[in-house]
Amino acid sequence: MVSDKPVILSDPDPRTLDLIFTPADLDALKALATVINHDAGRMPEDMVEEILPKASFVIGQTDLPRERLERAPHLRAIINVEGNFRQNIDYDHCFRNGIRVMHTGPVFAQTVAEMALGMALAVSRGLAPADRAFREGRELYQMDGNHGLGLMQGSPVGLIGFGDLGRAFRPLVAPFGCPVQVYDPWLPEHVIRAHDCTPAGLEEVLSNSRFIFVFASVTADNQGFIGRRELELIQPGATFLLMSRAAVVDFDAMIDCVAQGRFQAATDVFPDEPVAPDDPVRKVEGLLLSAHRAGAIDTAFWKMGELVLGDIGLMLKGLPPVGCKRAEPETVARMRSMTSDGLK
Repeated sequence: MVSDKPVILSDPDPRTLDLIFTPADLDALKALATVINHDAGRMPEDMVEEILPKASFVIGQTDLPRERLERAPHLRAIINVEGNFRQNIDYDHCFRNGIRVMHTGPVFAQTVAEMALGMALAVSRGLAPADRAFREGRELYQMDGNHGLGLMQGSPVGLIGFGDLGRAFRPLVAPFGCPVQVYDPWLPEHVIRAHDCTPAGLEEVLSNSRFIFVFASVTADNQGFIGRRELELIQPGATFLLMSRAAVVDFDAMIDCVAQGRFQAATDVFPDEPVAPDDPVRKVEGLLLSAHRAGAIDTAFWKMGELVLGDIGLMLKGLPPVGCKRAEPETVARMRSMTSDGLK
């Protein structure tokens, strides 16, 4: 008997369905629809061509140019299970034909925010170098081990970008009593003020803040917008944390400033990943390194599956999705993502 359930084309590479969904949520998804899944890398082209004309939903990062979308008369939504909108879809066709395009990036906001706070405290209190020194028998006790270090409590904080990541981070720093300035040209000032932050220009945020958190997405307009001139505005002894995309910063200039001792920094992202074994970034003092791991924990991926399941369930009832982030005509063409080596 032929099933009358809607068809889901599942092409989630670099994810897998078992990573994204708990067993219970995956069972629930299969109860709603016929899931045709390919977990061993990208779905082969011939398999996509066979399934897409029957599909109501696509889960994953499948290439969907116009000529392919025109052969998908039943398609209702494309759900990217990364944290960005890739430029491998004909968005204009989707907007004109009522095909929703969404991504699951909001699931990473809390995990990245907590990591950002942890990294800021680790840098400001010198935890990583102190640990290394202790293991090597070079530890310094009490005041001798705290020269040049300080508290976050009451320190001016600057946020560059105030989307999902910035808004998840703001409550975490509230107990420290820090005044917070925000630079985000995509938001009106009243939205920033509603979160107990002060709107400010980029130069003001960089020059006034003791802790600077970069949460900005990379777009066609802002690649490298924090360049050497901007980095040299940062006050001596400040802490600069790069938590979103490496492409928004002149990465080499940032490394150079840290190596010169102008300020301390931490980064979870890099221009090329995996980072080469001999990359000089590995030997820069005053720089805390994290291998693009701030968002990648089980609970975030299970939340991803929860959002996908919830939104597909709503759409099958004729209701709009509420969990995933939807592509907008005014902004999606500007978005850029890192796609090398499957690290998203």
